[in-house]
Amino acid sequence: MKTVFINASPKKRFCASAYFLFLQRLFVPGKKVTLKLRTPADHDQILNELRDADTVVFGLPLYVDGIPSHVLRFLEKMESFCRENGLHLRVCCIANNGFIEGKQNEPLMQLFENFCARAGLVWGGGVGIGGGVMLNVYRIVYLVQIGLLLVNILLNLIHTGSFYAQGALSNFGQNTAIILFLNLGVLLYIGRLGWFIRKGACAGKRYTRIMVPSFLFILFADIFFVIVSILEGGIFRGWLAKKRPTDA
Repeated sequence: MKTVFINASPKKRFCASAYFLFLQRLFVPGKKVTLKLRTPADHDQILNELRDADTVVFGLPLYVDGIPSHVLRFLEKMESFCRENGLHLRVCCIANNGFIEGKQNEPLMQLFENFCARAGLVWGGGVGIGGGVMLNVYRIVYLVQIGLLLVNILLNLIHTGSFYAQGALSNFGQNTAIILFLNLGVLLYIGRLGWFIRKGACAGKRYTRIMVPSFLFILFADIFFVIVSILEGGIFRGWLAKKRPTDA
């Protein structure tokens, strides 16, 4: 069994789609290939990997309640390629968005389902994830915490001769429990999708979200995006940018 995972996020690095595809890979056996889809230059490599694949899993963000435009262009090419080569792949999708509701991904899921019907492919179902941006931020913070844990262990070894840094390990254990709880719904439904991929059956569409109350999510999201806007110059860019003269 061969499964091709396509990271269709337009971001170069640290994207939520890559994170969720990494989790999905843990629940899928057999040969696994992960590729990026960002520009037309990526098309041929992906299509060649589809020749002997059984399942393709797209990981992508929700853009304006739909599929990002660069993915639409690839799907057009993929449809022709699969028809010309007599391929009947199973297509699955893991979509995420910055809203709290995973159900916001429903229009995107319908587009993939319709694509499969048009292209003669098999719709394998998907998972729609709400709060994907926040989950990805927690993932990055967790990686930083792993680095800090290793530093604390090293310092403790230097000062005491022991690897056991009790305070650091206790704090890391608490952080691990928190991130597992926040991802609980994601792990449940991605694990479920992996089971259906192994069975070669349709998993249907399931929706989940980050495991925090909505009012807290809104508060944290507002603070996060204000900080990001300031760091990127988003709030002041229009005020402080040098104005160019325009022709009358």
